[in-house]
Amino acid sequence: MNAQQKLLVFAGSYAELEGNGVYAYTFNEETGELTLQDEFSGLKNPTFLNVDVKNRKLYSIGETISANGAKVGEAAAFEIDPVKGTFALLNRAENVSSTTCHIQRDPSDRYLIVVSYHGGMVGLVSLTEDGRIGELLDVKQHEGKGAHPERQDRPHPHSSFFSPDGRFLFVQDLGLDLIRAYTIDASRGQLVFHGETKTHAGAGPRHLTFHPNGKFAFVINEVDSSITSFAYDAEAGKLTEIESVSTLPSDFTDENTTAEIAISKDGAYLYGSNRGHDSIVVYAVDGATGKLSLVEHVSAEGEHPRHFALTPSGEHLLVANRDTNNIVTFKVDKTSGRLTYTGQQVTVSKPVCVQPFYFSV
Repeated sequence: MNAQQKLLVFAGSYAELEGNGVYAYTFNEETGELTLQDEFSGLKNPTFLNVDVKNRKLYSIGETISANGAKVGEAAAFEIDPVKGTFALLNRAENVSSTTCHIQRDPSDRYLIVVSYHGGMVGLVSLTEDGRIGELLDVKQHEGKGAHPERQDRPHPHSSFFSPDGRFLFVQDLGLDLIRAYTIDASRGQLVFHGETKTHAGAGPRHLTFHPNGKFAFVINEVDSSITSFAYDAEAGKLTEIESVSTLPSDFTDENTTAEIAISKDGAYLYGSNRGHDSIVVYAVDGATGKLSLVEHVSAEGEHPRHFALTPSGEHLLVANRDTNNIVTFKVDKTSGRLTYTGQQVTVSKPVCVQPFYFSV
């Protein structure tokens, strides 16, 4: 990092309207220390965030009550002041007719994509030219059920991620054991079905990350605590399964669900979080085959690691532990992929998402 850049970390959490739910920190890369700069109250459960560095915008999901008294999703847009490390509300607007769990932004910065775990739907929301929340343009309702009688009794879309070239949007549906691909028809403002990939029965796909070489994708499966490697055909927008591996030690038999997945910038190491075992699992990635080999399991230094992120330099990994109300800093050994707890952590109520980015100042 040069003297012209500042590393800011934004965090979302479970929160009531009257409580703070979105936070901004500066991050000291020498010490691994997070320092609170700003916080925002007035959003209910702003659990997931999206950061637009170029346009200095922050987007958050939220939960509100519609005119007829139903719980519905909303999104909020904030203006970021990177010099001060603060953010200010621009606007907020209702979107899909159920609460949401994830928010994504398309590469052209024209749209937001929200997914509703409880409502089983994916929504396309417009952004105005100045980056404010626009109108709900389209909703795609998923139908069906999966193998697990309780966790997969209906659709549960959990996230959406764009392909490296931005052409395809992949939606992980935990309830249906499938990854559904869409394209965006800008002329009509619609999501267009492109294709789908089934995972193994009872997997419960949650989040996805692409290998930097663009040839592979990796999906973390919440229900059976596994990660599936896929070969990716960029021209066809198609995923083909390579293998699945467990995220848990062979001798662990207690209840566990997984959450987040991330890959190092060089594609050498893949990371996943376990809730129950309360660990970060580290794998080495074979860049030629997409196959994974276990490196280690490291304590999350807290309970229920709901989300984590590598810093842009790849030197640190930040873990948001929801049930112990802490965000923890780990040092990354780039040569081995291994993690070491720095001793640095901050207390924050029920953190669910952590997003670190460099800003020019």
